[in-house]
Amino acid sequence: MDRRFNPLLITFLLFGLTSLAFAADKHAPSKEIAWSKLQGLGDIEYFQLKNTKPNKTKHPYHIFVRLPDEYNQSEKVYYPTLYLLDGGTNFPLFAAYYSYLRAMEDVPALIIVGISYGNNDWRKGNDRSHDFTVTTIEREFWGGAQIFEQFLSDRLMPSIQEKYRVDSHKQVLFGQSLGGQFALYTSMYGDAPFFAVIASNPALHRNLDYFKQGMKKRDMRPKVYVSIAEFDDPTYKEPTLNWVEYWQKQNVEWEYNFDNLKGHNHLSASPVALRNGLKWIFNK
Repeated sequence: MDRRFNPLLITFLLFGLTSLAFAADKHAPSKEIAWSKLQGLGDIEYFQLKNTKPNKTKHPYHIFVRLPDEYNQSEKVYYPTLYLLDGGTNFPLFAAYYSYLRAMEDVPALIIVGISYGNNDWRKGNDRSHDFTVTTIEREFWGGAQIFEQFLSDRLMPSIQEKYRVDSHKQVLFGQSLGGQFALYTSMYGDAPFFAVIASNPALHRNLDYFKQGMKKRDMRPKVYVSIAEFDDPTYKEPTLNWVEYWQKQNVEWEYNFDNLKGHNHLSASPVALRNGLKWIFNK
């Protein structure tokens, strides 16, 4: 038997294998994400920003910005701006949801800013348990709300206003759970220049007494929308109900709206809280 390879046969086999590889690659998933095909997300921009405080980690915040569809129609229009805590989850959720809210004219045209840690791991820089909370004897790592508020006021908000046409008198903050604790902190005891805050199921279970202190005097106190889900875990719900009952008995000048969201739990309530909160804030 002749064991020599036929050159023509080898060429044919190589051609066949190449064709199969090409065909397989043609249907392989692309590593490039076609973000523009997710049209509900709108026009998205991204940058990073670090907190320069000495006791903060070197991990940057990941900032995502969704511009309203009308943004490029006129350079004279300035827009209300919505800042989302826990932006790694809330930004993709609400950036798309916003397109529906606008279609139904539930909310005005908004610039949406998501503040993300880029992951869920505190060892990799997710510092929400520090950033969003006031001090408590139960958790040594809580208590960074003032530092985080300074980052928002001194670095992020000026940066957003420099890059985009922001109506500085109508800046709104949204926070869920511990983010809701921060929303209450910045309105009651802080200095950040928000027009209003939305606190969805604020987690006050480890420092409720702190939030019963007298409020800091301010020339302009942000409006406060607070939602409590019907089926929120009692660990979170009962302290918040206690807090609501306390402040409803106080004689304070404070424009607020306490809302009970029936049928929802700790996390499912967020989209409803956002919609109801924005509608109340902007009187839609």
